[in-house]
Amino acid sequence: MGTGSYRRLSRFALIGIASTLIYAVCAFLLSRGQATATLPAALTSFAAYAVAALFSYTGHKYFTFTSGGSHAMELPRFLLLTASGLAVAIALPGLLTQMLGVPAAVPILLTCIAVPVINYVVLGRWVFRGL
Repeated sequence: MGTGSYRRLSRFALIGIASTLIYAVCAFLLSRGQATATLPAALTSFAAYAVAALFSYTGHKYFTFTSGGSHAMELPRFLLLTASGLAVAIALPGLLTQMLGVPAAVPILLTCIAVPVINYVVLGRWVFRGL
């Protein structure tokens, strides 16, 4: 791995951490930190996730991968990857914990490792490949 690879990986991590913080802050603000907020919890979380995903797309496009590709090509691919990550985050706990009885920490840890690794590879090779 060269210096450019470490720089890209660092930028990827920075955007990922910032996106997670944006999600948390938006979800908290939309729910007003209460269980009985104006919006249902699932809708609040989805809205916060959408805001964080928009930041993530922009950050990875212009900061992590510095892609000059068109939004028409890259945004749908990014959204598909983001939806896939969300599906994994829902499916792993459902499969491992609810069906197989594995402690919840295991699928959470696997999700926290697998999703970013897959995202880094797919973002660089498919989403922002510069075509």
